[in-house]
Amino acid sequence: MSKLYPVGVQNFEKVILGGYEYVDKTALIYQLFNTGSYYFLSRPRRFGKSLLLSTLEAYAQGKKELFKGLALEKLEKDWTVYPVLHLDLNTQKYDTPESLTSILNDNLCIWESRYGARESETSLSLRFQGIIRRACEQTGRRVVILIDEYDKPMLQAIGNETLQNEYRSTLKAFYGALKSMDGCIRFALLTGVTKFGKVSVFSDLNNLRDISMIDQYAEICGISEKEIYTYFEEDIHELAAATDMSYKEACAELKTNYDGYHFTENAIGMYNPFSLLNTFANRRFGSYWFETGTPTYLVELLKLHHYPIEELEHIVTSQPVLDSIDTASTDPIPVIYQSGYLTIKGYNKMFENYTLGFPNREVEQGFFKFLLPNYASVSVSKSPYQIQCFVEEVMAGKVDDFFERLKTMFADIPYELARDREVHYQNILYIIFKLMGFYVQVEYRTNRGRIDLVLQTQDYVYIMEFKLNGSADEALAQIREKGYAAPFAKDSRTIYKIGVNFSDELRNIQEVKVEVEY
Repeated sequence: MSKLYPVGVQNFEKVILGGYEYVDKTALIYQLFNTGSYYFLSRPRRFGKSLLLSTLEAYAQGKKELFKGLALEKLEKDWTVYPVLHLDLNTQKYDTPESLTSILNDNLCIWESRYGARESETSLSLRFQGIIRRACEQTGRRVVILIDEYDKPMLQAIGNETLQNEYRSTLKAFYGALKSMDGCIRFALLTGVTKFGKVSVFSDLNNLRDISMIDQYAEICGISEKEIYTYFEEDIHELAAATDMSYKEACAELKTNYDGYHFTENAIGMYNPFSLLNTFANRRFGSYWFETGTPTYLVELLKLHHYPIEELEHIVTSQPVLDSIDTASTDPIPVIYQSGYLTIKGYNKMFENYTLGFPNREVEQGFFKFLLPNYASVSVSKSPYQIQCFVEEVMAGKVDDFFERLKTMFADIPYELARDREVHYQNILYIIFKLMGFYVQVEYRTNRGRIDLVLQTQDYVYIMEFKLNGSADEALAQIREKGYAAPFAKDSRTIYKIGVNFSDELRNIQEVKVEVEY
């Protein structure tokens, strides 16, 4: 029988009874459950958080039979049955205050049908407290509380301060019940994509241990390289055969596309489990993680604060910035990092600073593909084709066609951008050239206000200089004066020196001048 991959399966019991492949994380789960009481874990979406909570639920319910052959079977001796309250906030669209209260109320009603209710418990937080108390009293066991995607309402309300304040107030009181009922709680784990801090939802819940950046639990979600070779050795061989690659080439391609998530400065790289399992199931490489959701709220943050896109690849920051998100902050970096689009690439011990970057090719390419139609005048459906045309024109030496197409990208730039129009030009150019760089050799130095660009193909070298409210002649003169073409003096390829000027008045490319060296 063919191997079953748990793509999209988030229930531990279903995984085990259905015969799906399961990467054994139960030793870490045992350690987590038996060495502390209150935890918080942040991980990107589709990284196994829901399956982790489901596994913890089965463990807390004493379902010993599900753990046969797994590490936890040998570690656990007592198999005590605890009452479990499992809240999943991932299933709702949060666009009104009522959307949050309705899902909380629905879960409370289910628990009250099991453990009873009191008339005096009139608020959501009081009802939650009462349920925890009665569950403990009625079973004689302290309660296990599991909350999945605790931050979903807050994330969906980014940019809507009024709604976010509503959600913050509701969740702050609701989660505060955990601290109030400490004596009745055996274990609690809250998971999410991000961690909102300061005056946010955690301000009254200061007894949580955040294990998001702790070496000990860096591998609790995701799949390590060692685990790939332990559980999926045969699958790699089958993938290699299906994609006409050698075994070594398939391993390298898996690593390039899906590895590279680092959750601490010392941790090994983790593979995205969703993309990895889809690749094995389909026997082909793809942008599986990106196709399941688009980071709309991230783009809105970047545009709201006129963030220069090129800076995403040159970020050095501190742990407090990465650890939590201040809802009043104008810095999109913590959200982008915690959402999994950036990861830790290096650490300076002396200054206690982290260097961030894209974890892998899937995330990097997918992110820029998503950005393009959000910044330039091109539809989502036509965006991939436009990049294809750019690359084909560059490969064929069609300079005029290239710049005519580039002009269409700058059409209809909103007037309201005003003084930030320069950053907008910069961002569009950077995104286009970044996407082209996945298919042709691109070298660029960027800074605010201009881009020096070198595109190289088998037959051509393009050296471009961009000006804003200057002239194409100035740009061309700079190429000559700075000797940008010097490294290619003995090159047999045709060299194009290209000066480009943008006009604020036209909100587009005003002039292009070209010099050719054969």
